[in-house]
Parts: sequence; C-alpha cells; structure tokens
Amino acid sequence: MKEITKHYSNGEVTITWKAHLCSHSGNCSRGLLPVFDPRRRPWIDPALASTQQIIDQVKKCPSGALTTKMNSEENNK
Repeated sequence: MKEITKHYSNGEVTITWKAHLCSHSGNCSRGLLPVFDPRRRPWIDPALASTQQIIDQVKKCPSGALTTKMNSEENNK
C-alpha cells in the first residue's frame, strides 16, 4: 500500500493523517463529524471545531493514523 500522509491546519494545530495506518474504525467521524467527514473532500476540516476538541478527538484514534501538533511548537524551533 502506498504511504500517503496529509496535513490539515486551523492555524493553531495541524492534524496529520497517515492513510496507510488508518484502520477505518470511524472514531474520528463519530466523535467529531463536522471536522472528520468521510463524505467530504478534503475529508478533514479543522476550522469546524476548537483546537482542544480536535486534540481530544484525535487522541481517540486507535491506529495512530491521526496525530496533532501545535503550530507554536514549529515556530519555536
């Protein structure tokens, strides 16, 4: 399987999605459908929830396909 990695940002936090790791459990969309909508392209829109809601939901990803990183961490390097 081809390793595809995509990044989505709301300005404060960046969501990284590694498609090849995704187990398609649906935890993301069941927990925060406005952000994680598999029917939409792109399927992740981090502008539709707070940064904390996104972080909390991504932590529930069982496969590790979704991760977050605060953009301020990038700016401090």
